[in-house]
Amino acid sequence: MARFSRRRLSRNPARGAATKAIIAAKAPASPTSPQPDAAARVATKLPSTRRLRRGPVANVLVMAVSAGIVGTLAIPAYAFAPGSAGPQFGETDVTKLTKAQAQSVEVTDDVIAAPVTKDSYDAVTGAEIAAAAEAAAAAEAARIAAEEAMTSYAASYSGPSVGDFLANPPYPNFDLASVYDVATSYIGVPYVYGGATPAGFDCSGFVMYVYAQFGVSMPHSSAGQGDMGTRISEADAQPGDLVIMPGHDGFYAGNGMILHAPYEGASVRVQPIWTSDYYIVRIGI
Repeated sequence: MARFSRRRLSRNPARGAATKAIIAAKAPASPTSPQPDAAARVATKLPSTRRLRRGPVANVLVMAVSAGIVGTLAIPAYAFAPGSAGPQFGETDVTKLTKAQAQSVEVTDDVIAAPVTKDSYDAVTGAEIAAAAEAAAAAEAARIAAEEAMTSYAASYSGPSVGDFLANPPYPNFDLASVYDVATSYIGVPYVYGGATPAGFDCSGFVMYVYAQFGVSMPHSSAGQGDMGTRISEADAQPGDLVIMPGHDGFYAGNGMILHAPYEGASVRVQPIWTSDYYIVRIGI
């Protein structure tokens, strides 16, 4: 062991000298002990090999510096892209104004004056509901009365029908004067809705029944009868031509007059044309 210790001391003389100086400093001083020489005093000034101890403040500083180094290394490469500080990467004037100043919005007059609409509805009163119910009841009563009249009408007539005349026309030679003469023979026949015999006529049923006697087949419709003929001027009209109105027709009687079956409660008659909304049609041309 003595040999090993000497070998280590011979390799590091400074450390050995320092060790001796520390031992000598710890030994109790005595009057008889010799004072340390100059070499020993120099050795005590050498740095100690004892490990340094850091306080809490030093630890915090070391950790902060370490974090900064790690954060710098972690910044991505594109953060240091060359040219990123150029003017093309800067904020525009619009962006600066948006961030830094108050903005104002101008509203045009056509927006301010835009019409405002709202949903609306009409309330129905109790009186209106009652009136509608009464009107419906009256319409139903009229329908029933018309059915009863048609039943009575059919039972009261046993003469030839439109079909009978078309199969065997009593007047094979057609002319307007003859047509008008036959039509006047039915003056006084009562108006019956849907009627087409001398037991009762409606407007188009009357025209259809008369023309059937001349072998002319017509629909039971004023509009359809008007479509069968040719329009002529009133100056050229003759008795026996047709006067066509919206939803109604009859025979022209001359001098602005009409021969027709007018309405419920009236009979076939001649009277002045009461409206300007009509035109003249001639059959057979």
